[in-house]
Amino acid sequence: MGRAFGMVVMLLVSVVVAYSADPTVSDPRTMTFKPVEFSPPDPERIVLDNGMVVYLLEDHELPLVTITATMRTGSWLDPTDKIGLAAMTGAVMRTGGGGGLSAEQVDAELEQFAADVSIGIGRQSGSASLDVLSKDVNRGLEIFAGLIRTPAFDPARVELTRLQAIEAIRRRQDNPGSIVGREFAKMLYGADHPSARESSLDSVKRITRDDLVTFHRNTIHPNGLILGVTGDFKRDEMIASLRKVFGDWKKGTVPELSISDVPAAELSRPVVRFVGKDTSQTHLRVGHLSIKENDPDYVALAIANDILGGSSFRSRLFNDVRTKRGLAYSVGSRLNTGMHDQGVWLMRAETKLVSTQEVIERFVANIERMRAEPVTDAELAEAKEAYVNSFVFSFSSPSAIVSRLVELEYDGLPKDFLQQLRAKVVRLTKEDVLAAAKKHLHPDRLKIVAVGSGEALPKALATFGDVKEIKLSPEG
Repeated sequence: MGRAFGMVVMLLVSVVVAYSADPTVSDPRTMTFKPVEFSPPDPERIVLDNGMVVYLLEDHELPLVTITATMRTGSWLDPTDKIGLAAMTGAVMRTGGGGGLSAEQVDAELEQFAADVSIGIGRQSGSASLDVLSKDVNRGLEIFAGLIRTPAFDPARVELTRLQAIEAIRRRQDNPGSIVGREFAKMLYGADHPSARESSLDSVKRITRDDLVTFHRNTIHPNGLILGVTGDFKRDEMIASLRKVFGDWKKGTVPELSISDVPAAELSRPVVRFVGKDTSQTHLRVGHLSIKENDPDYVALAIANDILGGSSFRSRLFNDVRTKRGLAYSVGSRLNTGMHDQGVWLMRAETKLVSTQEVIERFVANIERMRAEPVTDAELAEAKEAYVNSFVFSFSSPSAIVSRLVELEYDGLPKDFLQQLRAKVVRLTKEDVLAAAKKHLHPDRLKIVAVGSGEALPKALATFGDVKEIKLSPEG
């Protein structure tokens, strides 16, 4: 579990012991504590001659080593007629052999010494990981590097991955929760935007093995890759091993991660849509595009969202929509932010058809309340305390610590960014939260998507704007 996690556990245990040993404390709700101060260990950062960045943090508690790789690639680079190319490339990098080994040889060797390798490419990055016993780390690292640098893209594995992708496409209209999420993203960004577009049977069928080879060659380079190494190793030996397997890999032209913003005219336009599907519940998404993670108002808006619907059992939406009115079992809000595309703020619920309109009305009422009056002292204190206390769990193990630093560097953020956020939370006032809610929560710009059954659904939505139906394309 790592020393950092052990420190957290010891801290919590000491609090419990202190309480139980103090006979003057009769009610735990009256206890007060100083803010938790936690200084995680600082990994070493080095850069190889070919530009590859490496973070190293030793942890000799268990005879294990974990190596991760974050790669400057992603489906934002997919050609418009071959959506799904990046995902297929990542999948076959792992399954299709590499480094001079066939697919079967790779699997057999990894199984022989109980190592695990995974590789995938998502929307904004590629990732790979190796988990291996420390005694086998050199051989594991050779296989890992071979799959990343020189994947074989076995034609049979390419075809198998294509068939799996086609089957997934054919089944994706089965789940109403998945449908509402995808259609909501299209409503926010536009169906052709890299943050919302999705593969089709035609696009996947167009992808060839040569496309995978070219995508890998053009987008994955050592100077666009960040390694994280944690576990039971010796620094100098690990650096020598990394230079052996990666050192002669030549630099390349790394693609710049750039995703276009949605035009301002589209941001302010309210939209109401529904998907007709036979289901016992109406699945709702209500919200709009929002800020990026480095926005000055990010902390205030994150706390506002936590109070509104992000904190589950103590949130306003939970207590209003579920506890008080019994309109939905699942209800809440989310603020999803990043650095490379516009963030998303949304409210969600699953409710009966007859209560769909009322749930949306309660959503709007709670937004307006957040914009009209300050949150209470108790709400702000609870939200701030939850954030500050959760901070230590962002550094619960050496691998978590290194992963955080890799993510921050990949996004171009300072290494103490999380500490800066924590300090801002501590200083936050009710006036800050109110100002952020007024500026960034817009009941007049809501995009509403509902998935449900019955002719009454469009009537329930008509109160909130001009309702149109989304016709899902048949998937094979």
